[in-house]
Amino acid sequence: MTGIDTHFQRMLAEEAEIARKQPRLPVGGLPVQMVRAGYKARRHQQDLSPPDDVDALDLQVLGGAGHRPARLYTPRTAEPRSALLVYFHGGGFVLGDLDTHDGHCRRLAAGADLRVLAIDYRLAPENPFPAAHDDALAATLWAFEHAADLGADPTLIAVGGDSAGGNLAASVACSLDEERGCRLALQLLLYPVIWPEEETASRRDLDGPVLTRDALAWFDACLAARGHAQSGRALLGGRTSRTPALVVTAGHDPLKDEGRAFAEHLARTGVAVEHVEFPAMIHDFFLMPDVSPAVGTVVSETTEALRRALARPHTGSDR
Repeated sequence: MTGIDTHFQRMLAEEAEIARKQPRLPVGGLPVQMVRAGYKARRHQQDLSPPDDVDALDLQVLGGAGHRPARLYTPRTAEPRSALLVYFHGGGFVLGDLDTHDGHCRRLAAGADLRVLAIDYRLAPENPFPAAHDDALAATLWAFEHAADLGADPTLIAVGGDSAGGNLAASVACSLDEERGCRLALQLLLYPVIWPEEETASRRDLDGPVLTRDALAWFDACLAARGHAQSGRALLGGRTSRTPALVVTAGHDPLKDEGRAFAEHLARTGVAVEHVEFPAMIHDFFLMPDVSPAVGTVVSETTEALRRALARPHTGSDR
């Protein structure tokens, strides 16, 4: 197994030393607003130089229960009608917002030369399942309806997300299989949460870095999808869609096996899938470009794959 990138090793060692000198609190032992503030501060510290050739416009989109904040990123080189990526941030369905992923969305837009519409969906535990999934689906349908206003080619609308956002993107792809006139061009799944039917080796054997077993359990409890009548919209193990997929996993991530297995499952059902694993990377690495120069290389490879995927006819099954 390839070791963790040395720059991330240094970061993790520094964080461990700081944590050693502080009282250990259980995950969820702090008020959720304080955890969110800490998450936001870390993300800003690790991403200080996003691309400056991308314009951003804050707007409102229709969610599952009223309008939700969103942000449209448009590269200055974009064509009048470009591909559009409807994007859902990660954070375990509990953390994150438009600002924590601002630099990340700018890099996706600039690197792939497409528009990105980032959605500020409702967060758990204040808004348990299926609030986030309802928002994600409604916002994607809104994007199809307003493609012309967004400067988007309605035949080149994709969904994407990282971690929990990857779950939302894959869930939307499953839901839109039966929506007439809303054919997605791609699903971009960056180390997605899938919740496999059986525990994977990586979930069993890896307790971090970044994403620990306790954190996964806390996120799961906050979302409260298990036992819900619509839980299949979140617990995606065994589900499929007909939307082509680009799946990215990290070698030192508890989620790597479920992302890999989901890509293999889609491929077995005849869906066009490209899966890339970066063996030296850790969970959330896309949001830490200032920690390691390797992130820039990975972002370039990923956005080039995204550009290719949205520039050619798709070979997935017709709907």
